[in-house]
Amino acid sequence: MTDPSPWQVEELDLDAYLAVVGVPAAPPSRSALDALHEAHVRAFTFDNVDVLLDQHPGVALSAVQEKFVGRGRGGYCFEHGALFAAVLERQGYDVERRLGRVGDPTVAARTHCVVLVRLDGEELLADPGFGMSVLRPIPLVDGAEDGYGGWEYRLREVPVGRGRGWALERWRNEHWELMHTHDELPVTPIDLATGHHFTSTYPPIHFRKMLMLTRHLDGRHVSLTHQTVTVRRPGHPTEHRELRDGELSDWLDELDVRLSTDERAALLLRVGELPPLA
Repeated sequence: MTDPSPWQVEELDLDAYLAVVGVPAAPPSRSALDALHEAHVRAFTFDNVDVLLDQHPGVALSAVQEKFVGRGRGGYCFEHGALFAAVLERQGYDVERRLGRVGDPTVAARTHCVVLVRLDGEELLADPGFGMSVLRPIPLVDGAEDGYGGWEYRLREVPVGRGRGWALERWRNEHWELMHTHDELPVTPIDLATGHHFTSTYPPIHFRKMLMLTRHLDGRHVSLTHQTVTVRRPGHPTEHRELRDGELSDWLDELDVRLSTDERAALLLRVGELPPLA
């Protein structure tokens, strides 16, 4: 008898997940992986709604599955990473969870989760839970670039302590902008739980002080804070402006954020109490 996975992967309702994202089960392959990654990113928002409402259920797979698959909600990187890695494992992929630092790695904590996939002798970076997520995995090779869907990304090998790490960058405003840097240290469930605890409870952290809600829609990426809306389209100037009074509620509908009546009312009240953006 196989020992239970420390990541609870045997508890995953794979059929239910695949039904939600709209992708059939398939043996491991690069095309199947690409399709699954894009379907996941498009199916679920990146957001910190439950952090703001002080009701986050945690990042154990059982809690994430109930939230994402059961209720059609989204969340942030620890949740996306835990769920997506479990889905891949259940379908026979060789995966490894890794942690990274968003922005300047000399000052940022390890508050981002990515998934390394080994397939047919190649290592690929899957990153389904970032605010501006890639739509498909990128080969983990120094200098690798990907422009799928018109969104330009690049990976660079960088030193991390006495080892190595990987910096993911996106092309923005005519230059490469650092998104995050992940290292190759082993990751266990307690690492995700600890990172989540810091991200969701540390008073000064931005997850507690602003709304973050993003989603890839057809031909555009929408990013909301409690004060602004940003719409990006490949090959077009970025639209960035202040939210109009009452507009956030309309965007909750547009982005299909599935909140109960009480949750929606509580969120709108909470964002009204948030401090102005710096």
